[in-house]
Amino acid sequence: MTLEQRIQSDIKAAMLAKDKVALASARAVKAAILLAKTAEGEAREHLEDSEVVRIIQKLVKQRRESAEIYSEQSRQDLADNELAEAAFMEKYLPAALSEAEVEEMVKDIIAQCGASSMADMGKVMGIATKQLAGRANGRTISAAVKRFLS
Repeated sequence: MTLEQRIQSDIKAAMLAKDKVALASARAVKAAILLAKTAEGEAREHLEDSEVVRIIQKLVKQRRESAEIYSEQSRQDLADNELAEAAFMEKYLPAALSEAEVEEMVKDIIAQCGASSMADMGKVMGIATKQLAGRANGRTISAAVKRFLS
């Protein structure tokens, strides 16, 4: 079962369970997937799971940023809703790596490409973000690369 199919079945399950947060979250993901399928001007039948994961990561990030803004404006009810949707969407994402695991993988990548200074940071970041896509955020990867190259 692809990730897209899993989301569709979760929409049905949320409708039957009358779970408003799950239904809104799953529908938001499905809408973003449909937009991505038609965005390039060509109608695509399916998206790869990696593309769907990137879409979901973007949606989760948007929800967290919105929740932060709502909290700053003393709208905790809206912030709680955004955080609940983000938590529901995160179940579709692969398990995140710990900081120690990210550092270990960055060390290996630096050794593989022979990087030795901050001038090589772009090369290392390009490889690291591809290998760690979906499992670590860019800020954590960047911090680890900087720490080892400086």
